[in-house]
Amino acid sequence: MLSEKPRVRFAPSPTGYLHVGGLRTALYNYLYAKKNDGKFILRIEDTDKNRYVEGAMENLIETLKWIGLDYNEGPFINGNFGPYIQSQRLNIYRKYADELIEKGKAYHCFCTAERLENLRVEQKKLKLPQAMYDKHCLKLTQDEIKENLEKQIPHVIRLNVDKKGKVVFDDIIRDRVEFDCSTIDDQVLIKSDGYPTYHLANVIDDHLMKITHVIRGEEWLSSTPKHILLYDYFGWEKPIFAHLPLLLNPDKSKLSKRQGDVAVEDYRDKGYLKEAIINFIALLGWSGKDNKEFFMLDELIKEFSLEKVHKAGAVFNIEKLNWLNSEHIKNKSSEDILTLLKKEMINSKFKSENYSDFYLIKVIEIMKERITFIKDYITLSPYFFEKPEDYDKSVIDKRWESDTPEHLHKLIANYVKLEHLNKEQLEITLKNTAEELEIGTGKLIHPVRLAVSGIGVGPGLYEILEILGKDEVITRIKKAIEKIKQS
Repeated sequence: MLSEKPRVRFAPSPTGYLHVGGLRTALYNYLYAKKNDGKFILRIEDTDKNRYVEGAMENLIETLKWIGLDYNEGPFINGNFGPYIQSQRLNIYRKYADELIEKGKAYHCFCTAERLENLRVEQKKLKLPQAMYDKHCLKLTQDEIKENLEKQIPHVIRLNVDKKGKVVFDDIIRDRVEFDCSTIDDQVLIKSDGYPTYHLANVIDDHLMKITHVIRGEEWLSSTPKHILLYDYFGWEKPIFAHLPLLLNPDKSKLSKRQGDVAVEDYRDKGYLKEAIINFIALLGWSGKDNKEFFMLDELIKEFSLEKVHKAGAVFNIEKLNWLNSEHIKNKSSEDILTLLKKEMINSKFKSENYSDFYLIKVIEIMKERITFIKDYITLSPYFFEKPEDYDKSVIDKRWESDTPEHLHKLIANYVKLEHLNKEQLEITLKNTAEELEIGTGKLIHPVRLAVSGIGVGPGLYEILEILGKDEVITRIKKAIEKIKQS
């Protein structure tokens, strides 16, 4: 009898990075478990030695930990159903494969790779819809099988599929699903190297680990009838299935590395916040109430349900991810951003500079509405951390006139008289100076912005001047007058 409280699992193969599709699967399993007071289990499916990548499991676990999806059972965490790494469970799979053979539900196959290839070619010539094994070795006698095994002839163990009838199952997302048994191949269960295939190991582990809900990508839908047959052949209770929609590129092709980054680690390294990644991934195939798009993890747990997962493929829209990253930065306190900014600065050319927290928080607050990434504090407003060495030529051509130096010298003289520079005094003084010179305030505002920042756009000018301070502002204006005169 399956548990009343859900037990769900994320079961990746350690073949490299954590794919965003894998993260979506992990997230939906996590949300379902947390909402329903269940258990979220991590199982490493490492039985395909040709695809195994050293260190991939550790990287995967570290990435899940970074993004905040903590599992209840799995590698390095005690649980009652381990081990949770499939390569450590080989004797279990062999035991159950032998049981299927005894029941007549599986059989030894000694066909060579050459025979299988010839079979595939012949079936292709006949224009059959798919290549399938022809049950050749099912006709072997017990004596022939025994002799081949004694000679240690390479072999596999295949599922003995009854080609009559249908496999029917209910899927939370797909509703009722049917497969004609004539389309189901005699799938290999144990490979010639003694390792199980995904199909056998997956079903055995889900049963022994008491998994109640199998929540996985749509690409596994075609494998499900093989799994249903295995449950039936073993006489086991089946879990509830939910197959998630495909992730698509903007051109509706399947999401792949050819058209952009697909590794969670790539997005982390580019500066996306974990909160934004989780929020974005959650919306790839699911939507909350009232078309709400901004979610924190605890809000997702409260709102998530498998019934609201869509059937149609979900488009990976990088613009939405960028917007969400910006929104999650705005949602953070200045103190939290300060911690992130300091980490970013360690990797910048300003790592040796010693800026006070008070100064950095002022920069954070003035730029908060303008940035998409934490690194934008440095790349979009470097003038808070160093004097500009160059000045935007298009702004010079448009805003810097022959009498601008004279106007700026007058402004400097008035700024020198001020004891403290706050934005109100700065603005009043600039306006008064413009009146004295009988010019519009724009004749001063634009050149001053260029002088102190090197560019023609940015946050409020008077806020910039206040943050930089009186002496720094005057020094920068004087420097700009000299440099632009020489250019």
